[in-house]
Amino acid sequence: MAEQVEVIRSALLGTVLHGFFGRRGGVSGGVVSGLNAGLGADDDGAAIAENRRIAIEAVFPGAALVTPYQVHSADAVIVDEPWPMENRPNADALVTNRRGLLLGIVTADCAPVLLADEDAGVIGAAHAGWRGAFDGVIASTVAAMERLGAQATRMKAAIGPCIGLESYEVDDAFKQRIGAAGAQFFRQGRPGHHQFDLEGYVAQRLAESGVKQVDRLGLDTYADPSRFYSYRRATHLNEQTYGRQISLIGLAG
Repeated sequence: MAEQVEVIRSALLGTVLHGFFGRRGGVSGGVVSGLNAGLGADDDGAAIAENRRIAIEAVFPGAALVTPYQVHSADAVIVDEPWPMENRPNADALVTNRRGLLLGIVTADCAPVLLADEDAGVIGAAHAGWRGAFDGVIASTVAAMERLGAQATRMKAAIGPCIGLESYEVDDAFKQRIGAAGAQFFRQGRPGHHQFDLEGYVAQRLAESGVKQVDRLGLDTYADPSRFYSYRRATHLNEQTYGRQISLIGLAG
């Protein structure tokens, strides 16, 4: 019997249509078995399409899914209407005030961030790895939402499954690049190495952008192979490819 799809929701986002997904409940096989939603994975295209359909139906049946071509940038795009897959913009965050759209981003250790200002009817979804968070993808997302009438002080944000502190080892050069402003998110590890709290760092970037209401789900993608995909785990296991989980948010029509 196929495993039931798992939808992880944030209590803070309340009635906003949203969901963070892992690998449970999909149709992909092999090393990406489960609900792989990443077009960049070495996976059957029909399986990926079915996995995305399953996720859409679990959050917002009938909605039009919109995703970007993610490049670890700080770029946020305002979405007015769906675009063809072959014309996806290079970006790492999407925002909209249009009803019936479902914003989606994929991750495999990076932090998925879903945001909403319910009073303004504006939502956002951001892909925040360390590079994007460092370069300003969170600030770009908040600014784009504000251009549509949202206010940072009213926004609620949820940080979904991402690599956890215990699993994220980095070297001295990485710590130096993040700099003193992020020093609190490092814990000393083995000689020349540190453990990095990506989720905490992303939460700080949200606070710096004026978003004070933040739900940190505390789910470590690396540490739970039965539940989540992980780029770093796949690399450590010398696997040839890795799956991506999808995170979705939409405004009901």
